[in-house]
Amino acid sequence: MRSGVFFDIEKKQAEREALSARLSLPETWQDAKTSRLLQQKKKVLDREIEFFKHLENAKEEAEVLLELMVEGENVDSEAQAALDRLDKELSAAELRSLLYEEDDARDAILTIHPGAGGTESQDWAQMLLRMYLRYAERKSFKTEVLDLQPGEEAGLKSVTLGIEGDYACGFLSQESGVHRLVRISPFDSNKRRHTSFAAVFVYPQVDEDIQIDIDPEDLKIDTYRSSGKGGQHVNRTDSAVRITHIPTGIVAQCQNERSQHKNKATAMKILTSRLYELEKKKQNEKIEKLEDSKSEIAWGSQIRSYVLYPYRMVKDLRTRLETSDTERVLDGDLDEFIRAALIFRKKKAGEAQGG
Repeated sequence: MRSGVFFDIEKKQAEREALSARLSLPETWQDAKTSRLLQQKKKVLDREIEFFKHLENAKEEAEVLLELMVEGENVDSEAQAALDRLDKELSAAELRSLLYEEDDARDAILTIHPGAGGTESQDWAQMLLRMYLRYAERKSFKTEVLDLQPGEEAGLKSVTLGIEGDYACGFLSQESGVHRLVRISPFDSNKRRHTSFAAVFVYPQVDEDIQIDIDPEDLKIDTYRSSGKGGQHVNRTDSAVRITHIPTGIVAQCQNERSQHKNKATAMKILTSRLYELEKKKQNEKIEKLEDSKSEIAWGSQIRSYVLYPYRMVKDLRTRLETSDTERVLDGDLDEFIRAALIFRKKKAGEAQGG
């Protein structure tokens, strides 16, 4: 399969040229919302075309070096290195081909909620937070902790992350679900084995090109004092904001900024993204409603198990992919699991279309 056909590069270039033509018209810039939307679409196409060029360059470099080898030139090591680079680019291309949904190119909002179990589950939620922060670091994504509620003894009660980067939402989209941990508890003096649960939810960050109508009368807005460092850093004003959408019961909050105005704006952004995701799932009739899946963070809806005792294994219950290298996974190396989950998503979508 030629990579140009694989990516339909000619179509993408034509779309970019059409967008550039529209952006060159003065009347386009008279409508701020339209111009921003066109710029965002062009930015996505720019990334796709640039990615394709890298792939083509790697292919051409490998072909030239292989030709030189055939002619008897001593370029074996250079040719092998070029083939390794091409293999890496092809793997990335295969993964990119799995990101086909409209929201895949968006930035992401990721939340983690521990299940029942107190400190044990709250510590597991903290471990998951570290895992996703390390994954984002590996992918060169930008992260921001938008809200964090620490646990009383250890771990956290909840956390909301903003994650920005190429296809951040697409890569993380299949991480939504319940994650199960089995280990010897560091909080149990008798060194007994414990099972803990935590739920991860991923939403696309909603840009201004998507209109979500929210009636102000449907919102309950509370302010409270942020939890944080003591001493000179203590927050002495009620700057943290919690917004409850009364019809759905969805709650969004932010205490990251000192400014109540900024915290309110961020909380509204989180709420809008969650309402958008909820509405999208209703329309697509893909899975249970989001709030239904939050009803019990326990055995029923788990997607992945992380076993640290009596043996070591991470296993995805949807794709059946597993590895004994638990440290690598918990350190953020999720590429194999994310690739398998995206292939599983595409397979399910194909089966749905086929009836």
